[in-house]
Order: sequence, then C-alpha cells, then structure tokens
Amino acid sequence: MSVAEEYRMEEARQDCAPGSLPEADPETAVWTEPAVVRDETTGTERLDLRYRTIFLSDLHLGSNGCQAKELSAFLKSVRCETLYLVGDVIDMWRLKSKWYWPGKHNRVISRILKMARKGTRVVYIPGNHDEGARQYAGLNFGGVEVLLDTEHVTADGRRLYISHGDQFDMVVKHAKALSMLGSASYELLLRLNRHYNRVRKLFGLNYWSLSQFLKLKVKSACTYISKFEDALTDEAKRKGFDGVVCGHIHKAEIRPDARHAGMMYYNCGDWVESCTALVEDFDGSIRLLDGKAVVERLKQYGQLSTKKGKRERLRRRVIPAALRADTRPTYLPEAATAR
Repeated sequence: MSVAEEYRMEEARQDCAPGSLPEADPETAVWTEPAVVRDETTGTERLDLRYRTIFLSDLHLGSNGCQAKELSAFLKSVRCETLYLVGDVIDMWRLKSKWYWPGKHNRVISRILKMARKGTRVVYIPGNHDEGARQYAGLNFGGVEVLLDTEHVTADGRRLYISHGDQFDMVVKHAKALSMLGSASYELLLRLNRHYNRVRKLFGLNYWSLSQFLKLKVKSACTYISKFEDALTDEAKRKGFDGVVCGHIHKAEIRPDARHAGMMYYNCGDWVESCTALVEDFDGSIRLLDGKAVVERLKQYGQLSTKKGKRERLRRRVIPAALRADTRPTYLPEAATAR
C-alpha cells in the first residue's frame, strides 16, 4: 500500500462521526464496533463491551496530552479476562521535567487496580517513557504483573509476542538524548494541534491529526516506521511466534506481514490522539476499537452518567442568606461571644 493510500484511509477514519466507522468486509475488517444487546425484561438496549483480552499502550499518564477522561470512562465500561498495558503507561520523562498529575489520572490508575481486584489478569510491560519500572520485572503490585515482554495465546491457538517495541527503535536504543528531544517536539506539536482543532470544531469539522499527517507524508518518517515494524516481526518470527503486539509509534494498525507468511502485526495505537485499543473476541479474532467513539455511544445508550460529581455540586452550592447573616452558635453564653 502506498503512502498516499494509507493517508486516505486514515483521513477517512478520522472524518467518520463518533460511533460510525467505514464499511468493510467482516472477514477482513480491521476496526470493530461493540455489539448492541437487548434486555428482554426491560426492552432497553445497551453496548456489550465484554472481551477475552484488551491491549492498551502509550497512555502517557503524567502528561497533559493524555486523554485520561475518555480512558477512565472506557476502562469503567469494559470487561475482559486479561488486560495488557503495553508500555508508556506513565510518562516518567515528562514528570521529571515538570510535575503534572491531575485527579483524572488517579482515576485511570484506580480503574486498572479495580479491574485487577475483580479478577482481571493485568499485565504491565514498561516502555521507554516508564523504563524505571523495568527494574521491578517479575514482581506483582496490587494484582498487576510487571514483565519485560510476554507471550499471549489467542482463543484460536495463535501465539503472539507482546513488547512495547522501543528496544527495536535504533534512535531510542543508541541516541536517548535525541529521542527525548523528539518527545518534547511531539508534545509541542500536540499543543499546536489542540489549538488548530478548536478552530476546526467552530466550523463543524472533525478532529484532524497533524502528527499523523506528517508521519504519513514525510518519507523519512515512513522509512523509520517501516524499519521498526520489520525489526519487530523479524524478532517474533525468530522466536517462533505467529504475530506481534506492540505500541511505541502511536500508529494503530493491524496487517499481515508481507515478508513472513502467516505473521500478523498489531499496534495498539495510543491514548494521546487516536484513543484506540486492540480487543480480542472470544473466537480469537483481534480488531481495533475506537475508544472515543465507544465513550460517545455509551453516553447515547445511557450507560455513562454525564452529570457532574457530587463533590463539584457541593462546591458550587449557594449558602442561604439566613445562614450567612449570623454564624454565632446559639448555645454559647453571651459573655463568651461578646469578644
């Protein structure tokens, strides 16, 4: 597939309204939508978000680019047997330079820990932005297993190699300073993109990603991505796997590898711009899920509350004038209150 064709496909997906995706052959579809189930007793419809496995990567908690509100709502609504966090969950690079950790980022962590408490197997594979967690590989924290990489066997028996993928990125591996400079430049690009998309929204236009556009249009970026993907699939093939699941490059994708017959390449995407997840159904099929579209549809079906929290409502409550006029307790003697 040419760069132009790939860009057109990406543009077509972004131009879709929330909750709708381009039509595709069900046998070869890359994107999926949640099933709608009907309650026979009440007659109401709801989204069925039960999956065998969910893969998430590049959450970048601790950076202001993280779409934590949407991510928290997504995690609250899904159910799965296994949740893989495929690297860059916490942006330690960003936190070292400037501390940023609002309450909504805490809620994401709480959702993950709650899933672990309720029986979901949670596996955390650190990436380059949270490489400090790699020293704890093999340990278990609150039901969350920390591993450097791992193997996942799908319901239909395929073996998948799971790695964040940064160890196959030559820039990260051999020029860390350059990699950190690239990360800072990417964050600046995201800020510019947010302002640009505010203007687009005023004109009724959908979100458009400047970073994705540059990745697909700049030849050197395409070459870099291609080399990264080839290195990962080569490693998976060498180890005898049937496919690889990774993150790192913020480019959600599912495709067969052209160089190795039967080898599949899966990239989770990110929760900075695309807000995507890889989901495995109970028949072993793996598809990409548009997280933002799912959250919008959950609101439409009434499965997510759009009301403000109780704490915020209390903060904004107006105190009646009668209570503000005299705050002196009536049970105190006059002598004590005369002062």
